Amino acid sequence: MLLELDFLPFQGDLRLSQSEGKTVVFDPIRRKNIILTPEELLRQLVLQYLLQVKKYPTNRIRVEIGIEVNGRLQRCDLVVFDAAIKPWLLIECKSPKIALKQHTFEQAGRYNMQLKAPYLAITNGVATFCANVDFEKQFFTYLSDFPDLQ
Repeated sequence: MLLELDFLPFQGDLRLSQSEGKTVVFDPIRRKNIILTPEELLRQLVLQYLLQVKKYPTNRIRVEIGIEVNGRLQRCDLVVFDAAIKPWLLIECKSPKIALKQHTFEQAGRYNMQLKAPYLAITNGVATFCANVDFEKQFFTYLSDFPDLQ
């Protein structure tokens, strides 16, 4: 199910500046400036949505955490943790120029095989999908929004 999420209203909340001739954005989770790429812009807009709309606490979110998949180091864009500090929601962000296709879902799925988060989402800013994953039954259910954090 395609989610009806609009991240663009949060552009005004981003802290943009110039550094060495490049536009950078302040990441409130990593607490540092990051070079602004199309994917980073989306990641920051999604972060603002999670913080402002879903009210996820900053101490439960990590950005670009490294995991090993098939012997190679990969990076998950956003991971939200539950109260027990277990991965709870994995969000994979792609540039708006990249269509979400089967391989995008497979990439996020491979990442989540390591993390075992019960919720998985992918977005390119134009299209967003979020699902509840049941690893035991090997089944998933699409959601109409990111889940509410308990």
